Amino acid sequence: MKHVLSVSLGSARRDKTAEIEVLGERFLLERRGTDGSLERFERFLTAGDGVVDCLCVGGTNLALHCAGRCYRLRGMCRLTRKVRTTAIVDGSGLKNTLERKTIQILQERGLVDFARAKVLLPCAIDRFGMAETVSGLCSSVVYGDAMFSLHVPIALHSLRTLQGLGRALLPLIVRLPFRWLHAAGAGQDRIVPRYHRWYRWADVIAGDFVTIRRHMPGDLSGKIIITNSTTQQDVTDLRNRGVRLLVTSTPVVEGRAFATNVMEGVFVCLLGKRPHEIRPEEYFELAERMQWEPTIRDLTVSDGE
Repeated sequence: MKHVLSVSLGSARRDKTAEIEVLGERFLLERRGTDGSLERFERFLTAGDGVVDCLCVGGTNLALHCAGRCYRLRGMCRLTRKVRTTAIVDGSGLKNTLERKTIQILQERGLVDFARAKVLLPCAIDRFGMAETVSGLCSSVVYGDAMFSLHVPIALHSLRTLQGLGRALLPLIVRLPFRWLHAAGAGQDRIVPRYHRWYRWADVIAGDFVTIRRHMPGDLSGKIIITNSTTQQDVTDLRNRGVRLLVTSTPVVEGRAFATNVMEGVFVCLLGKRPHEIRPEEYFELAERMQWEPTIRDLTVSDGE
């Protein structure tokens, strides 16, 4: 059995272990939160090196991607420096492939008419594949990176503007302390409603669930959420807020839609290559062999119906 271990800076309350079978291979998927402790984060990763089949990082990224460029986070370079044997991923391989395909499938099946939809991407730099695909289909997009990541109350309406700011600021941002960039530990459990105007404005809210959840209002009636890393409690919360459709690009396993970093670990194990050697076409080809499809749930219908 292959063991995929995700170590997250997020809350341990969201931990999950599950077994799945993919193309005849058994996998143990394990998510371990460190409640924001950088020391535990580094220790878990180091302990897993050479022991598990793939290491994954959650609650943060190994690097940020913008306009075809990759900016490695200096803090992550330090925390992962002792990992020398086991492949380590952050989900970017699936963000560049399956998340793009998820948007295309929703358009092709008529579930979302992106040409008419108003879309909020709270952190487009993190979901760069999704952002680039949406921008090609939709004329009404708000890129919330300045608001949700930098706490500057400015909505960006152009991917080109976002990418220009990214090229200017990311060389500095990747040097900042983690706590300036990410809500970690118990900070992920708190919901502090903000940016009500943009949540109300949007028909579709897409991106990292922890980021979406952090400031979401009590009323999300009729909204479509495109995300990942949702628990059964998250689904209940979204249903109670009136969300119409919940879409995840990763499968639901025992009530949990695992994060892209976990599922990328599965892909890396099956492909048998180091992450940097894998081309986007190989992710797509493997997804086709797996008969992958996004998980689409109508939250207006109870689970028992």
